[in-house]
Amino acid sequence: MHDQKTVAIVGGSGYAGGEFLRLALNHPHLNVTQVTSERNAGTPVSMVHPNLRGRTNLKFRRAAELDEADIIVLALPHGSAAKKISEYEARGKIIVDLSADFRLKDPEVYRATYGEDHPTPDKLGEWVYGNPELHREDLRGATRIACAGCFATSVILALYPLLKLGVLLPKDIIATGLVGSSAAGASASDSSHHPERAGSLRVYKPVGHRHTAEAQQELPGHFPLHLTAISTPRVRGILTTAQAWIPDGYSDRDVWSAYREVYGAEPFIRIVKVAKGIHRYPDPMLLDGTNYCDIGFEMDQDTGRVVLMSAIDNLVKGTAGHAIQSLNIALDWPETTGLEFAGLHPA
Repeated sequence: MHDQKTVAIVGGSGYAGGEFLRLALNHPHLNVTQVTSERNAGTPVSMVHPNLRGRTNLKFRRAAELDEADIIVLALPHGSAAKKISEYEARGKIIVDLSADFRLKDPEVYRATYGEDHPTPDKLGEWVYGNPELHREDLRGATRIACAGCFATSVILALYPLLKLGVLLPKDIIATGLVGSSAAGASASDSSHHPERAGSLRVYKPVGHRHTAEAQQELPGHFPLHLTAISTPRVRGILTTAQAWIPDGYSDRDVWSAYREVYGAEPFIRIVKVAKGIHRYPDPMLLDGTNYCDIGFEMDQDTGRVVLMSAIDNLVKGTAGHAIQSLNIALDWPETTGLEFAGLHPA
């Protein structure tokens, strides 16, 4: 096709890079020409990502062998992309970073969050935060896209309309995320060892979650935000519940109206508000492989407490899917291109 763009994925043996590759192979305007992995150089991509058998004949190569491409996708461990960003910029016009290296705009916030100075603080202002629902206009024509964190995405999308329209009180909001194991990446660890992980519900970050900083950066207003993350036996998915408070005189109709006003035209936001049945609230099981974010809520009218619920696939809407969505916007392609999969039921 005359409008195809070549794509190189750096660090494509991990879950994020592999998921981007899966989506890109089904995208009519993207032509993946290179995938790098230091550990798997020379190995067919389908040996590491067996779901892609018969879909690609690519073999992994070393990053030092990276050729020029229209789009460079960086799926590297935290800190790696920023240290070599000039090298990648020399090889591609559009850079998409799936890590946290360029999400935060303030170098001081970055230092406080990650415990070290940013390697290239002068470049932070060049990057657009890759959350299409908040930054669609900024993404048009963008050449530097810093994709949002998965837990941050689920928190931001649940809270944004209500904070923007003043439906929530500017007081403490407490959000808890039930997170699938793939969010920890493809590298094995003691906590991901099967006998330790299987069947476990383990609190792994009760306070100080790093995605708090980007959620506070992106959400309107100044209020205390507290995140807690809990690992679950599921492989994919995040279910976030956020406890917040609405002003006196407000009702669930105001909450519903705020979501409809802000998200009414969003192609990948679905408001789940069903009166009966077992699927009354968002469930990440229904979203495996999809780019949807399902949002629901329930309100205690007596106290003014509202429980906001959001569900995503952390590898798609939380990572590779919103990267593709952001690229579609940046390159003026239909926003849903390559992201039409509706999910499975039962799964």
